[in-house]
Amino acid sequence: MSEGNEKFVQDNNQQVGSSSEDPAPKEGAGSEKRQQKLSKAERIALRNQANSENSLVSKIDYLSVHDDTTQNFGEYHLIQSQAVAASASRVFSSVSSLNKDRVGERVWIRARVDTIRPKGRSAFLVLRQSQYTLQAVVSESDRVSRQMVKWISKEVGEECILDIYGNVVEATVKSCSQHDVELQVWKLYIVSKVKGRLPIRVEDAGRPEWQEGVHVLRDTRLDNRVLDLRVPSQQAIFRIQSGVCQLFREILLREGFIEIHSPKIIAGASEGGAEVFKLNYFGQNACLAQSPQLYKQMAICADLDRVFEIGPVFRAENSYTHRHLCEFTGLDIEMAIRDHYFEVVDVLERLFIGIFEGIRQRFANEIELVQQKFQISPITYLPPGQNPRLHFPEAVQLLRENGYVIEDLEDLSSENEKALGKIIKEKYGTDFYTLASYPASVRPFYTMPKADDSRYSNSFDMFIRGEEIVSGAQRIHDWDLLESRVKAKNIPLSSIEDYMNAFLYGAPPHGGAGIGLERVVMLYLGVGNIRECSMFPRDPKRLRP
Repeated sequence: MSEGNEKFVQDNNQQVGSSSEDPAPKEGAGSEKRQQKLSKAERIALRNQANSENSLVSKIDYLSVHDDTTQNFGEYHLIQSQAVAASASRVFSSVSSLNKDRVGERVWIRARVDTIRPKGRSAFLVLRQSQYTLQAVVSESDRVSRQMVKWISKEVGEECILDIYGNVVEATVKSCSQHDVELQVWKLYIVSKVKGRLPIRVEDAGRPEWQEGVHVLRDTRLDNRVLDLRVPSQQAIFRIQSGVCQLFREILLREGFIEIHSPKIIAGASEGGAEVFKLNYFGQNACLAQSPQLYKQMAICADLDRVFEIGPVFRAENSYTHRHLCEFTGLDIEMAIRDHYFEVVDVLERLFIGIFEGIRQRFANEIELVQQKFQISPITYLPPGQNPRLHFPEAVQLLRENGYVIEDLEDLSSENEKALGKIIKEKYGTDFYTLASYPASVRPFYTMPKADDSRYSNSFDMFIRGEEIVSGAQRIHDWDLLESRVKAKNIPLSSIEDYMNAFLYGAPPHGGAGIGLERVVMLYLGVGNIRECSMFPRDPKRLRP
């Protein structure tokens, strides 16, 4: 492959420019005499036309960029999968792979333009590929023509996608993730150009609140979420979110669970209450599932023993808070137990410590990116079996000792939960803990009452940084007791008839829990608002994009 500069050819093969090594195009014999016969105005017009033509570069065939006759820069024709073999003709390197070990290599990369700064006979570009950035320098030389530098300064803008060929050289660039190298550009082609004005700049969207400069409000970022998701710290959040799901599966599969998929269009409310999205299902009343609760219990009744699910959850709660969404991703488990619902808590504690450790080990770069923007310290936790497990009356007593007024059977408010989190962090040195034995009146109808005091229940929540991430319990597996609880909650038996029937045929003792994926990621990272951790969030005020 030739590394020299090639001539610039339009589609009609008319010459419009040349490399710095080639002589300027000649006008042909007799041109000087003809010029003398033209008026001054005509000569100026011809010269302006020639300059205009020389500033244009025709569209380039993606398949011919290796040819010696192909120009060193320009914009591709539309790539339409014309030849499968073409994909192997060039080997592309990832931005993340470029470091000192690759100094001296000549590489192709495809990346977006994060920023571009023309300067004299050079142009400095910061290229972005996912969460990684690299400085690329285009400077006039024996390989790079002045016309190429001018064209790049004029035609290449932020967020364009480029194919770039160049030499990896050692450099110190503190502002980029690849801070010990940069790319000397020899060839540059536009793959996809931005049409119109950017509504927000990715650089501004990613700027921390504490840093000087332009800041973009969260609602504006969410209105333009595709651009917002290009911010490296946002990329990091969703890679970590993906990692949480992967670890959730890995760990539970090792624990003997199987993955199930339950319906999301159901005949009655999953949790009771009115917080459901209703819909017309071919003339029948239906709603979107508030959780897979009833179906995962039916799976246990079917002797599947241990099940989990990752799927959407819908809650018609008119709550516009930092931690509530109308649609989120549920991580659910259900399992048969032998003697005590703390068997479920044991599994969950191993699960979460495994997730925390896995994210810390696998996503160190991503965690650093998020912490650079949000300036939050990592969570603290103890080894499995050592994180505190308090019963509800103990939590009430701790709050009272610290000046909070709360009734014995009153559910904890968000303020009380956060206060309790601080108390436990100070007393036990952990952000992660379990609170068990909630009052029966604040738990769903299927929750098993506590044997020695029916005012309380065999239920639990788990917390990070004083906010709930898990809600779980032992479930009622006795049909008669379940029927009485359903009636006490004024739930029509007909709306959950199939669920109730599952318990007529003998059900094993069992328990489980529901976990909100976005809330886990929000609290683990400390980003402050759950909308940062939902790709396209849905709340009472947002249905788009």
